[in-house]
Amino acid sequence: MERVEPSVGWGVLHLFYRVDRRAFEAEPHAAKRIVDAIASLEADGHQAVTFAVLGHKADLGIMALGPDLARLQALQSELAATPLELTWSYVSLTETSEYTSTEADERRRLETEDGLAGEELESRLGAWRDRMQHYGEQRLHPKLPPKRTVCFYPMSKRREGDDNWYALPFDARKELMAGHARVGRTYAGRVLQLITGSTGLDDWEWGVTLFADDPVALKEIVYEMRFDAVSVRYGEFGPFVTGLVLEPADALARVGITAPA
Repeated sequence: MERVEPSVGWGVLHLFYRVDRRAFEAEPHAAKRIVDAIASLEADGHQAVTFAVLGHKADLGIMALGPDLARLQALQSELAATPLELTWSYVSLTETSEYTSTEADERRRLETEDGLAGEELESRLGAWRDRMQHYGEQRLHPKLPPKRTVCFYPMSKRREGDDNWYALPFDARKELMAGHARVGRTYAGRVLQLITGSTGLDDWEWGVTLFADDPVALKEIVYEMRFDAVSVRYGEFGPFVTGLVLEPADALARVGITAPA
């Protein structure tokens, strides 16, 4: 199978399934096929997160990501050959933000706000470069930690009348996004945020995946973000799906699919 690799970042595929329990009873080895398919994907250098979905929108969710879109599609095909019924999916790519501060921005901030110059300024800039390199690597090639809950939703920027995000000058958009990012940083350690780009790939412009051990943190970060100017005037949101993150066999068992002993 020929690989299809983005020139920047990784592919991300969210899959949401309904479980036909009677169909699984008729195919007792289907659960093992699902677990084996996910294990094979991970053995090929990709990641997968499985979760039991809360609510009516799906029973089971699988988030798969990695360097090869063809491999992600192969997983989708393997799962399509089981009794799982695909109810929704989302396609995106990991990316860095075009609004990330540049070194010139940080130099100017250190000079004007902190009054730094000379060796101290250069030392602080060196530390900033190291942080930004790590940040960029985490955005493009994330390693997802074992959090207990997950929430996914797609979103776009509004393009209506005076609330047209894309009619704003770049500097105005960058300033607004800086405030948005400051809110997100207050949840460091509590919420892992993975924002992936989907313009031209799916129906919305971004996919947002949030991981947290405490589901309250998922609610709080989205609620607080709603008061930020970027969301107040320019944010449009799709459906939200929330689930409990589990090992593949445990997630299947939670939704009524068990492998034979």
